[in-house]
Amino acid sequence: MFLPIKWLKNYVDIKLPTKEIADGLTYSGSHVESIKKLNNGISNVVVGKIIKVKAHPNADKLKICTVDVSDEILTIVTGADNVREGDLVPVAKVGAKLPDGKEITEADFRGEKSYGMLCSLKELGYEDNVIPKEAKDGIFIIDDNVNIGENIVDVLSLDDEIIEFEITPNRPDCLSIYGMARETSATFNLELKKINVEIINQVDDISNLITGIDIKTNNCHRYYAKVIKDVNIKPSPLWLQTALMNAGIRPINNIVDVTNYVMLELGEPLHAFDASKIEGNKIIVRQANDLEELVTLDGVKRELKQDDIVIADIKKPIGLAGIMGGLNTEITSSTKLVLIEGANFEAKNIRLSSKRLGLRTEASTRFEKGVDESLCSFAVERACQLIEMIGAGKIINGSYDIIKNKNPQTIISLRPNRIEKLLGVKIPENEILNYLNRLEFEAKLEGDKINVKVPTFRKDVSVEADLIEEVGRLFGFHNIKPLPLYGNLTRGSRPKDKEIQNYIKDIFWGIGFNEAMTYSFLSPKVFDKLNLPQDHVLRNCVRLMNPLGEDYSVMRTSLIPNMLDLLNKNNNRGIERAMIYEIGNIFVPNSIPDSLPDEMMRICLGIYGDKDFYFMKDAIETLLERLGIKDVKFSRENESPIFHPGKSARILKDGRILGVFGEVHPEVLKNYNFDNRVYIGDLDFNGIFENINMDWKYTDLPKYPSIDRDIAIVVDEDVAVGDIEEIIYANGEGLIESIDLFDIYRGNQIDNGKKSLAFSIRYRSNDRTLKDEDIIQIQKRILNKLEERFHAKLRG
Repeated sequence: MFLPIKWLKNYVDIKLPTKEIADGLTYSGSHVESIKKLNNGISNVVVGKIIKVKAHPNADKLKICTVDVSDEILTIVTGADNVREGDLVPVAKVGAKLPDGKEITEADFRGEKSYGMLCSLKELGYEDNVIPKEAKDGIFIIDDNVNIGENIVDVLSLDDEIIEFEITPNRPDCLSIYGMARETSATFNLELKKINVEIINQVDDISNLITGIDIKTNNCHRYYAKVIKDVNIKPSPLWLQTALMNAGIRPINNIVDVTNYVMLELGEPLHAFDASKIEGNKIIVRQANDLEELVTLDGVKRELKQDDIVIADIKKPIGLAGIMGGLNTEITSSTKLVLIEGANFEAKNIRLSSKRLGLRTEASTRFEKGVDESLCSFAVERACQLIEMIGAGKIINGSYDIIKNKNPQTIISLRPNRIEKLLGVKIPENEILNYLNRLEFEAKLEGDKINVKVPTFRKDVSVEADLIEEVGRLFGFHNIKPLPLYGNLTRGSRPKDKEIQNYIKDIFWGIGFNEAMTYSFLSPKVFDKLNLPQDHVLRNCVRLMNPLGEDYSVMRTSLIPNMLDLLNKNNNRGIERAMIYEIGNIFVPNSIPDSLPDEMMRICLGIYGDKDFYFMKDAIETLLERLGIKDVKFSRENESPIFHPGKSARILKDGRILGVFGEVHPEVLKNYNFDNRVYIGDLDFNGIFENINMDWKYTDLPKYPSIDRDIAIVVDEDVAVGDIEEIIYANGEGLIESIDLFDIYRGNQIDNGKKSLAFSIRYRSNDRTLKDEDIIQIQKRILNKLEERFHAKLRG
């Protein structure tokens, strides 16, 4: 939002330097981006009148102009094609300086002396995007009554300064010069001058030219229209052109310039239609038909959808509501009859249409944030006043004003003691009333409360706290002294599950894992890469209605695809080994229709390189041990198509599965073009969290010595080591301190389908020294039970 200071002073009589104005508005809550000076070193450039133009005798593309600059007559050679006798033009005299640092000197052009330079707007420092098209490639012709010899800086208001603001989405009322004038008036406690709208002469009757306005959508809250006849399309007066250019808008013609001027002034976007091209002489506001087409003013054919709002006549759309008009009713040099539209549309529809079509305009920027409905009529009447003032046409008597939705006025009770409690400073009641009334709130003290009527342009104020913020920003938050906190203070901390997550991260970091964080969205194609059956539970996923693309169209039901992608990227980049973990949510559709999905936290581990299945198992056991989770069992995993059936295991605690880990199935690795063995662990964080026992208890060091005994048994290949250890513990009479599997052997002297397992068993008693005969009896019982259960044979 650009705020020219000269334009601001039309409504607020402020005499402070621009820097102080910007500082004051910053203190009251406005965000100043920059301050720009329009005059970047221009000097000795004046208005001149071309008296005579003749061809250069020695150059076909040059002309010799005789120019009157009031105090002297100059001969100037130019290459411009658009200069004519009688034109008023900017003349840089000898010794003049231009914004680009160029200094004008006497020059010789093929034998003809030139004592100055005729200037274009670009040479005077204007950006290309604000220069009128007819003045873009030539000398700027001043089509207005100005004095010869007058300083061009004064003529074009180049002595102005511009404050650029970043307007937050909740303050669309500040997207206008008058809105910022209101802020300036309130901030500096100055009178805000009202804009008095008066149309001196109105003729005929609007119903003779436009038969009616029909609103067929609930997304148009109000539509106000007036008509102008005998329109004379031509360039705008210089004051209007310079006002627009200094505010960042390109002048087009007098009618369009007036609508843009009022939009910048009041914040209400207007649109002008060539009324002679409106078929049926009727305006219809409706939702677009699917695949309906409209060529907008930028010459682009746009395919519309039902969510778009259009302005139409009885046969076709003539404008994309709130965004851009149609080319079929464009104001041209032949236009004689104009309809001025001031409307109010549903902000959400404008925003979504603008985004979908990739078409963002000054109008859509305002409408998508919410515009005050009461501005419709005032802005159109203001535009008609200006059109009459500049002689661009005759205003037709009457108007159409269709109000579809009218918002009730907001009334809020404000407690002065609440202001003191929230702001930490006591502000007198009369000062509170003064602040609110300066902002055009109607504030009245009634008893111990202040009743406040909120103006319709302040849609962001709806509760008492909003009013307190308004009081605070005009009082000046910088004037509020910091105070220590008071009351019953509590100590903030993370939730228990977050603390555990951080603790788990520390454990993995100590083991050597690196943390990763991946997107929660993935492609449904990953389920095929994991070789999952069509009815597999992981395929039951949440699908996005408006995804960024196919690769991000569903929400993940497992962290494994992300981990495999991550490991594969590292492998393809020549990383020889990787140890990665991620703690993140998966998303499962809820059984209740139209409800949010269930989110479940998972832990995923990924390894490739010089580590194997047993390293993964040891890492998981270390994690569970550090979390105080005991009596965990491991069983073979045979059901998941993701894992190798002979090299994967489930983790069980009291019958509940806490996770699965193991080597990834070779067929899955082929789908990922992986040439290394990969080990994945997929753990249920919630199951782990529920079994955590961090209540550590410490015992004395053993008083009695231990006895170690080794046994080696031969069992069938499919017997699990965990089942064997369970039998050993169960028959150890409470004297077994630990069991370590230290050898697995297959080969000579062992039958096919068999394996030899060697265990080291440590015995210890807490109340006596064990003897060999104690251990011999226990060992015999253990071997008998193993033979009975698994047909185990003691290996000789």
